[in-house]
Amino acid sequence: MTITNQAELDGMKAIGRIVANTLRDMAAAMEPGMTTRELDEIGRDLLAQEGAVSAPKATYRFPGTTCISVNEEIAHGIPGERVIARGDLVNIDVSASKNGYFADTGATCIVPPPDPAKARLCRDGRRAMEIGIAKVGAGKPLAGIGQAIGRFASARGYTLIRNLASHGVGRSLHEYPGEIATWPDRRERRRMTTGLVFTIEPFLSTGGMMATDGKDGWTLYCEPRAPVVQYEHTVIATRRGAMVVTVPS
Repeated sequence: MTITNQAELDGMKAIGRIVANTLRDMAAAMEPGMTTRELDEIGRDLLAQEGAVSAPKATYRFPGTTCISVNEEIAHGIPGERVIARGDLVNIDVSASKNGYFADTGATCIVPPPDPAKARLCRDGRRAMEIGIAKVGAGKPLAGIGQAIGRFASARGYTLIRNLASHGVGRSLHEYPGEIATWPDRRERRRMTTGLVFTIEPFLSTGGMMATDGKDGWTLYCEPRAPVVQYEHTVIATRRGAMVVTVPS
């Protein structure tokens, strides 16, 4: 999607706020002993209150409203009877639509008490996303995003999952410009146009390189096995840089 007028911008800001508020409130409600299904039900109710529709459920018939991935699960985890425990890494990914506009956001949380190594990974995962966002702007190369994130990860001894990429979003959950690498990709030659809407979502790991499919047909796991965190915002490329629309209010 490319933003061309104020109505489109307002629509993206509205759904961006909804998914951001949902993510924030789900993270605040998470506690040891609850199941991922119970956490997902909180997200379901929050989206319903705003008149928003779960994007993975509507687009792909995903079994849950949100994706909740715990520890060895790194993405697309199905909410169910898994019990959240102290010290778990829990990734919450919220994407939804309203009035024809789609936004996508996510974050990895640690269930207290936090392990120092996991806490550091989370801090650096969020920083990796922010570094990618800083490279967004009309006329800038898309490759600059992955190059900057890659330099950051390499300098701190991390790896990046190289088959889970950022993507276009706006009028549907996944759209042009398709996959946008959050790792260095010498083949990328495209440039951001004014108003282009897409996500920034690096998967930072302490050794993982690829995401592999699980037996349920949805959940993805790290190969080789290692802790992974993901942070995600939906952004719009402008002449002044990135406009982040998935900001809670």
